[in-house]
Amino acid sequence: QVQVVESGGGLVQAGGSLRLSCAASGTIFHIGDMGWYRQTPGKERELVARIPTGGTAAYADSVKGRFTISRDNSESTVYLQMNTLNLEDTATYFCNVRGIWRPGDSYRTFDAWGQGTLVSVSS
Repeated sequence: QVQVVESGGGLVQAGGSLRLSCAASGTIFHIGDMGWYRQTPGKERELVARIPTGGTAAYADSVKGRFTISRDNSESTVYLQMNTLNLEDTATYFCNVRGIWRPGDSYRTFDAWGQGTLVSVSS
């Protein structure tokens, strides 16, 4: 089984910064795409940023130039550095990890989500 755990959320003033972390663990054979999504009450979950194993990261237009996604493959971890935060960034942020894991002698794909971490931006 694969577990995904986020950390780093909290309360910050507008204009401030936060860094989110997400670690995947379990019998993982290979990690592919890693990404961050966010959701506010009454709205659908939306993509914030994704980073493939060896490609170029992609960002939502609303966070381009302010957020940076990065990954540490040796630690199965993905980060989201958030700068110049504004009120519209307030949301629960979810980490998503896709890859291949090994239940016993077989290989299976996984698409795992964390429990979410709340980011609140105040004026």
